[in-house]
Amino acid sequence: MGSEAVVDRFGFESGDLILEFGHGADCDEDLRTAVVSKVGSPLLASDAEEVVDGVLIWFREDDGDLVDELVDALTFLSEDGDIWLMTPKMGRDGYIEASDIQDAAPTAGLSQTVSFAAGVDWVATRLVARKSARK
Repeated sequence: MGSEAVVDRFGFESGDLILEFGHGADCDEDLRTAVVSKVGSPLLASDAEEVVDGVLIWFREDDGDLVDELVDALTFLSEDGDIWLMTPKMGRDGYIEASDIQDAAPTAGLSQTVSFAAGVDWVATRLVARKSARK
C-alpha cells in the first residue's frame, strides 16, 4: 500500500490541522509527506497549542509511557478527531506488543478501532476518544 493510500485510510481532509508527536530519523518520510500533501499544511510540532483535527504519534518501545503520550495527544484533539498511533512492525527496533496498546488505550480514555500495515516498517492503529471520556 502506497503512502497516499495509507493517508486516505487516515481520513484526513484538506485544511485539517495534524499534530505530530515522536518524529525521529526512523519515521516514514514518504508517509509524512503524503499527510502534508493531503492536508495542505505542515504537521504541527508537539509544542503547538492549537486544537487539531488529528494526531499522528510515532511511538517506540523506549519512548516512555504510552498512556502519558496518548493523554497528551487528547489534550489538543477536536471532539471528532482521531489519533493515529504509528508503531514499528514486529521484528523492527522499538516494536511494541499489540497488547500494550490494548492496555494503554482505555486507560487514556480511548478505544482502538483498527490496525493495519502502513508501509514497510510501521503499523498504524486508529484510536478514538470514548464518548464518556469527552464529557
